[in-house]
Amino acid sequence: MRDVAGGEPTRGRAARGVSGIGDTVKTVLWAVFIALIIRTFAFESFNIPSSSMVPTLLVGDYLFVSKFSYGYSRYSLPYGLGWFTGRIFERPVERGDVVVFRLPRDPRTDYIKRIVGLPGDRIQVLNGVLHINGQAVRRERIEDWVEAEDGRITRATQYIETMPSGRRYRVIQFNDAGPLDSTQEYVVPPGHYFAMGDNRNNSLDSRVLNAVGFIPAENLIGRAEIIFFSTTGEAALWEVWRWPAAIRYGRLFNRID
Repeated sequence: MRDVAGGEPTRGRAARGVSGIGDTVKTVLWAVFIALIIRTFAFESFNIPSSSMVPTLLVGDYLFVSKFSYGYSRYSLPYGLGWFTGRIFERPVERGDVVVFRLPRDPRTDYIKRIVGLPGDRIQVLNGVLHINGQAVRRERIEDWVEAEDGRITRATQYIETMPSGRRYRVIQFNDAGPLDSTQEYVVPPGHYFAMGDNRNNSLDSRVLNAVGFIPAENLIGRAEIIFFSTTGEAALWEVWRWPAAIRYGRLFNRID
């Protein structure tokens, strides 16, 4: 049976409809496959839920993390479903890198901190100053870190800290007498790393051995590379009219030092 007014055969139209659905399904499957490949081997996105990496990273920052920077472990695969141990195509980690890793005591939890100690390093904090292998890491005081939230002003002393390699980044200290500002000396075991938050008085990190401690190389997911989006969180998902005012435009596409 044909449609009037020059219409195409009904059977032909039905066949074309089935073909169109099949093409759509193929397109979706290919898109999912490509996204999975990118997420597994290239980049994965993360968001920042806490202030432990202030001033480098703020609550509400969204990051791209490069999975290929240090090679691959089973945690490179979604949900840590890898079938192998250790790392393949392993590349060196550098002091000062901001990394995402799986928490050693709970591999289901993602953490982000800055690597300050490599395997074999001796790490200690004395009166708020980081020491690596017995040498104080140089820190230079700059303008205070000031943040306004809910009508309250938060102020902290801000420094530029310089690694022995020359790598520079900012850290903040509210004081130099906190519980983690003078520590024992830690010796980083082979195949492990030592990490700290840039918000030195408000970071649960490798200084607390029974909470984070030394990070196995296998637990590294990748290196934080770029902030692709940032929001103050003042606008709910449904408050579309408030989105423009909640975006931190000056942080978009900033590289992470």
